[in-house]
Amino acid sequence: MLMPKRVKRRRVHRGRMTGKANKGNTIAYGQYGLVAMEPAWITSNQIEAARVAMTRFIKRGGKVWIDIFPHKPITQKPAETRMGSGKGSVEYWVAVVKPGRVLFEMAGVDEAIAREAMRLASNKLPIKTKFMVKEIPQEGGEG
Repeated sequence: MLMPKRVKRRRVHRGRMTGKANKGNTIAYGQYGLVAMEPAWITSNQIEAARVAMTRFIKRGGKVWIDIFPHKPITQKPAETRMGSGKGSVEYWVAVVKPGRVLFEMAGVDEAIAREAMRLASNKLPIKTKFMVKEIPQEGGEG
């Protein structure tokens, strides 16, 4: 599972997921990408399950990049505990994802295989996603 090696503060506030992603919203490394359509917390377990689904499908061809990382700790108090006595302990880690954020990237395979691998990965995630192909910039332009 993904988690930070060390953090400045062990317990953080929940925060808000308003607006669209203004960074990480372009395909940077690969040729194909999986883009989030809704805001969500994606747990480290879900990221790992999606990664395994993709890499199993493409066998040993191509390369996969994970563009999100679970930096946010989520706490829970034990079951049947009375109110008070502080905040609970950290149970798992999540990545905060906003609409437009590129989650995974892939290169080195043809589009049909990449599309199916991303579909299998998106089934492991709790949000709607879309498949995106990187635009190749046109040479020349206006003259």
